[in-house]
Amino acid sequence: MNGLTVKELYTLEETIAKDIFEGVTYPWEVLPKISEFILRLGAALPEDEYDKVGEDVWIARSAKVFESAYIHGPAIIGKDAEVRQCAFIRGNAIVGEGAVVGNSTELKNVILFNKVQVPHYNYVGDSVLGYKAHMGAGSITSNVKSDKKPVVVKTPEGNIETGMKKFGAMLGDEVEVGCGTVLNPGSVVGSHTNIYPLSSVRGYVPAGSIYKKQGEVVEKM
Repeated sequence: MNGLTVKELYTLEETIAKDIFEGVTYPWEVLPKISEFILRLGAALPEDEYDKVGEDVWIARSAKVFESAYIHGPAIIGKDAEVRQCAFIRGNAIVGEGAVVGNSTELKNVILFNKVQVPHYNYVGDSVLGYKAHMGAGSITSNVKSDKKPVVVKTPEGNIETGMKKFGAMLGDEVEVGCGTVLNPGSVVGSHTNIYPLSSVRGYVPAGSIYKKQGEVVEKM
């Protein structure tokens, strides 16, 4: 469907994980593949640029990781990335070049493209965040439905069954998510879209728009 494909949402040159998207139509299709992909990619990373730390954790030598941050493998922390105090990376995480993972931010089964910012009290699980996407303070992904049923992506053209019980959000390039927002399971936000603070987002939000509240989405001028 229009606007929901990998090609329309992301600039693949802006992630070390570009190859995981080969042959994939919708970005959420890569979620079950992240762990195995990291293990393969990590083993091939140049040793003069990345240090292997602990079990299946690769950290670029130019990255800044605070001592109080916790990183569980498999994980890759890219060049010039910053992982701040008390960040909690639970595994299956790719943090892109120049990305910021903030204090007390939690990541699990995610791909953060280059220059992504999740800098203050964010939870990002089972999600893909595009180039320069930014989540405001306290904004989170909700990745499991309350009824525990498989997640459905709701679009104006019809629903897409994903078959996945865990699916947070797919944020396109340069998406801005306002503070205190909840991205409900199966949220897909098109590139260059702004989400108002304290929003509850579900379904598909078109590229280049402003999401004010459910049912009130306007095109950027």
